[in-house]
Amino acid sequence: MQQTIQQKPPVLKFLAIISIATAVILVITITPWNIVPTAITENVTVIAVTESGCVGESSLGHSVVVENCQAKVGDTISATSYVPAMEQNGYYDKIQQKLEKVTP
Repeated sequence: MQQTIQQKPPVLKFLAIISIATAVILVITITPWNIVPTAITENVTVIAVTESGCVGESSLGHSVVVENCQAKVGDTISATSYVPAMEQNGYYDKIQQKLEKVTP
């Protein structure tokens, strides 16, 4: 006589895969991509020199510190900084334009 062995479906494995897929989809759709920092390299004018380095102001209005800098106040140097993506991609400008349309 042959014995037939019935295998149960891999429910636990299936639930794990579904849970991981759901988590990935939620992270991708919910993550606020506009606040993820992006690196920007630009020329800035030195406004101060400290023991930490030179301080310059970026075109977006952020203070940028460049370490090991030998420049003087008023010199133009290259600086890299991280800013939220929404400042770089014009997100704030779009929001401001929408607000101007609805503000009496």
